[in-house]
Amino acid sequence: MRAHRRRMQEFSFREKKKILTPELVREILSWIVYTLIAIFFAFVFVTAFGLRLPVSGGSMSPVLENGDGVLVDRLVYRVVDPVRGDVVAFQPNGNQKSHYYIKRVMAVPGDRVQIKNGVLYVNGEADLEDAMARGTIQDAGIAEKELVLGEDEYFVMGDERSSGEDSRSANVGPIAQSLIVGRCWFRLGREESGLIR
Repeated sequence: MRAHRRRMQEFSFREKKKILTPELVREILSWIVYTLIAIFFAFVFVTAFGLRLPVSGGSMSPVLENGDGVLVDRLVYRVVDPVRGDVVAFQPNGNQKSHYYIKRVMAVPGDRVQIKNGVLYVNGEADLEDAMARGTIQDAGIAEKELVLGEDEYFVMGDERSSGEDSRSANVGPIAQSLIVGRCWFRLGREESGLIR
């Protein structure tokens, strides 16, 4: 009889009361701390890298097409300055009502820029590789005469030289670093999403 009762207790379906132990309290607190840390890092990541902008027009074709989206790193230029080749987002003349422009940095502060015979010259040297890849520049705009960039100015152009407004346009001109929102680093859309080069 005792053996039968012992077996019945082993197979009992009644739940035993759980006691709040120090180990359980530590486990709960560690989960709360890990959750708060994850929320903090998610907030920082979204704030820094999560600005998503639409691409309007074909001025950055074939790298970016009309309707693509880009993710913008808003922190990088607080640590380092933009360099030639970076694709940046900015609002021309700081106009908050304007859409964001997305262009490539062609020249940095202190550089001399001029467009002659459809070719971009930076510091007196022709960018023949750029001319071969993107074709000749039809409209030199304000860069027909040599421009010397100020200490916080950048000369930006679209990859498709015949369309869109960029630093050649009088109403855009060289861009002050304070107007650059960040570096476009990831393309969204089309079949292939990926890093922007």
